[in-house]
Amino acid sequence: MPCCLDTFPTMCGRFSLSTPADIIARFFNLVAVPKLKPRYNIAPTQDCPVVRFDAETKQCSLDMLHWGLIPSWAKDKAIGNRMINARSESVATKPSFRSAFRRRRCLIVADGFYEWKKLERRKQPYYIRLASAQPFALAGLWEHWEGEGGPPVDSCTIITTEPNELVAPIHNRMPVILRAQNYADWLDPAITDAENTQSLLQPYPPEEMVAFPVSTRVNSPANDVPECVTPAE
Repeated sequence: MPCCLDTFPTMCGRFSLSTPADIIARFFNLVAVPKLKPRYNIAPTQDCPVVRFDAETKQCSLDMLHWGLIPSWAKDKAIGNRMINARSESVATKPSFRSAFRRRRCLIVADGFYEWKKLERRKQPYYIRLASAQPFALAGLWEHWEGEGGPPVDSCTIITTEPNELVAPIHNRMPVILRAQNYADWLDPAITDAENTQSLLQPYPPEEMVAFPVSTRVNSPANDVPECVTPAE
């Protein structure tokens, strides 16, 4: 399926994960080391790495989920193409997301993301990551969908919030990056208090992040190469 945002995404529409799998396993307390290949330009409608908590085994696992949330009640899975992001301000009440927000929260694993800055005649992509260069977790939601004429699909969406001082000059939204100490509460399906959970959805401290312009090759999801994250000359 072609990416719904093939050029110049207007939301959090691309991210990367090239951190070695053994480091990911340690960061997220995974029982097994996942099989991951380096990705430099993960795009909507593709599969992306998601950590979920199993309430029965009390363990976390990393699975590859379709990026673009498909509500369980949807008749057509194509609706997911329009649900790659959920706004933090309305995620607890919007029908498409409120059920997942209560009981199906997840961590979307990344080590950087892209935003596009509007210039006079073009848009300049920027790569944004932690100053430590460590992997991190984007706040996400997931759903299980079973439709007619096709296999079941587990899908996800990334929650966005207002930008911090670093991202604001580039874009008017940014993905929610969760603190490690909040992972357990975010993943726990037994915690259904929307007000307390929603309080975790804050802009990440700008002093702990870096941003720099990169090549426009990232505009196309067909380009999934290390050069996507290389600073522009």
